[in-house]
Amino acid sequence: MPDYVAFLRAINLGKNRKFPMAELRVCLGAEGFSDVDTYIASGNVRVHSTLRSTTKVAEHMERIFEKDRGFVVRTVVFTPTELRQVYADAAGLAAPLSGDVRRYVTLLRTPAPPKAAAEIEAIELEGEAARAVGRAVHLWIRDGYQNSRINNARIEKLLGVATTRDLKVITTLAQRWGA
Repeated sequence: MPDYVAFLRAINLGKNRKFPMAELRVCLGAEGFSDVDTYIASGNVRVHSTLRSTTKVAEHMERIFEKDRGFVVRTVVFTPTELRQVYADAAGLAAPLSGDVRRYVTLLRTPAPPKAAAEIEAIELEGEAARAVGRAVHLWIRDGYQNSRINNARIEKLLGVATTRDLKVITTLAQRWGA
């Protein structure tokens, strides 16, 4: 069975969208996924599945989560190879900002169309920069993601379903699950 790495959008951020990782593992295991593993409470999960595409896995998970939780949990799914590539892209990109910046990666359900990617990259804000590569938007942010104007909501308006992780999380997951 192939492995998949899923990134759940907007869970465990407030009191109304709770999904403890132990419950997530049980939920997915009960619905046919195997070897379910999670990493931190932001909704990073690796599974084995008989399903044969990232799209099918994402759609199936979303149906399961809505049934179990009573709210929609948008999900972005990568293969381990795709996750390794996102990490390699992040490591290989030249920093467009100098000085002390934090790195984030916004993961996309589908590849960024060239026109929308160019629009994201053309945003000129003091202390913020973005580069779109495949199914990821790589972010450099000087003053912290909470204050960023190149944020998940803005990226989703241009590129569809997306979820953002700190580059440290992407690095750890690529090492753990990108085998």
